[in-house]
Amino acid sequence: MRQPVRQSTAAFSPRPEYRQCLSELGAQRAVFTPVADQYFGTGCSNIGTVRLASLRGDTAPLALTNLGPVTCGMASMFAAWARFGVDRAAEQILGSRVARIETMGSYSCRNVAGTARRSGHATANAIDVAAFVLEDGRRVTVLDDWIGGTPAERRFLRVVHASACKRFGTTLGPDYNPAHANHFHLEADGATFCR
Repeated sequence: MRQPVRQSTAAFSPRPEYRQCLSELGAQRAVFTPVADQYFGTGCSNIGTVRLASLRGDTAPLALTNLGPVTCGMASMFAAWARFGVDRAAEQILGSRVARIETMGSYSCRNVAGTARRSGHATANAIDVAAFVLEDGRRVTVLDDWIGGTPAERRFLRVVHASACKRFGTTLGPDYNPAHANHFHLEADGATFCR
């Protein structure tokens, strides 16, 4: 990871909307730590971010893996999706709640593949989700189960993808292009792009 070229003088984002978001994230019973604002140059930054440790499902905490800083607004959307779009779908379709969501990360100072345009990851406003581990020990992955899973696993992945499309501005999955064969790209960008 690149070293920050400048850090804000305030420990954390002083904006009222950030403080409000932290309050809302706490009400969602997420476990998180606010992260100091950082500017990395060349269009990359962590502004108004948090580091999520776990989220809350209906009945138990949801562990997270490989997740770095993410904007508070994205974290709040992700917390709601994890509980209402993922955990409940897993119980209804697969008969078991989700214990852990495995991600491929959030912040990364990079462009959208094949373009000169910065990715939502460059501002910690996107999360890539690779797999879901259920309380009964099953692991459902985007790579293996989008096409090759059981009918219930395939249905579960399509339901959680469709649910993400309703919450996030940009949602990309295996049907978008080969670069997304192994994950769902979720981005809070105000767009309405679902593939």
